[in-house]
Amino acid sequence: MMKKNLIFLLLAFLSWTSCKNKETAPLVRQDRKPVITDGGKSIELNDPSLIDYFKSEPVHISSVQAEFNAPARVIATIVRSVENTELNLVLFDNPDLTANYTAFLQHIININTFKVNLDRVKDLALNGAATGKEVIEAQTLLANERAAIIEDEAKLKLAGLDPEALKKAKVNSVWLICDIPETQIDNLKTGGTAKVQFSSFPEENFTGKIDDFGEVVDHITRMVKLRISIANPNSQLKAGMFATVQFGIKEGRYIAVPKEALVTVQGKNFVFVQKPGNRFERKEVMTGDQINNQILVFSGLAENESVAVTGVMQLKGLSFGY
Repeated sequence: MMKKNLIFLLLAFLSWTSCKNKETAPLVRQDRKPVITDGGKSIELNDPSLIDYFKSEPVHISSVQAEFNAPARVIATIVRSVENTELNLVLFDNPDLTANYTAFLQHIININTFKVNLDRVKDLALNGAATGKEVIEAQTLLANERAAIIEDEAKLKLAGLDPEALKKAKVNSVWLICDIPETQIDNLKTGGTAKVQFSSFPEENFTGKIDDFGEVVDHITRMVKLRISIANPNSQLKAGMFATVQFGIKEGRYIAVPKEALVTVQGKNFVFVQKPGNRFERKEVMTGDQINNQILVFSGLAENESVAVTGVMQLKGLSFGY
């Protein structure tokens, strides 16, 4: 009888201990905060109560007559040089470009100097006043300088600049650079004009001249750089200023998105595309005219992708941090 009582008490104690442990076990709460990755480009929603708030709509291609806009910036200002009357002064918005262009000009000076020196050494060698070694050294100096200029020339061209054209650029003018989709290259011609509006002068309209296209199409964005020049007689336009360039485009088939799907940050336009797993992906788009409540998109979206139309400002805040 005593053995049975001991077993009963032991079972009761174990049961009480188990219940107590269950009561005091800490609650594990799932973190439902949005997960922001890839520098704000990817937003994953973990809270089911938030998911229904964000609505998306698929985009479609339609045939329309329109113009398209591209964000641009003044990359260089050309002014008269006080010290060198034979060469204008170019003020860039980027110190790296300033260094590249300065090095490019110095390479040209060095190449011309080394050419003269090589001819002199060759002439001396023919008359027995210089050795073959000295000729080789002069040739090596010239070859190295010619190789060195290529790197700086390439960097300038990748930025959409032609260094030789810069040397001949008109004084009191500015150069703008904008990225356009490669599909629009055939619609734009060198020597054509474009309407330009600057953020600093919203009430003024400027006319720019299409000077040239970049040498490279970006293999990821499929964009090419376009250079535009504008007369700047009053020096009101400064390197680094943002602008919007408007081009006249023929009728074509384009994607359109609702106006409320678009957000603009630092002169660039973005939409948020809904992906599987309650995730939104930020995409930069090139836009055109607004037709009714729809805004044309020339690049950045594919047909049938779903863009957010509700909660867009909240996604903007999560993506850009404000």
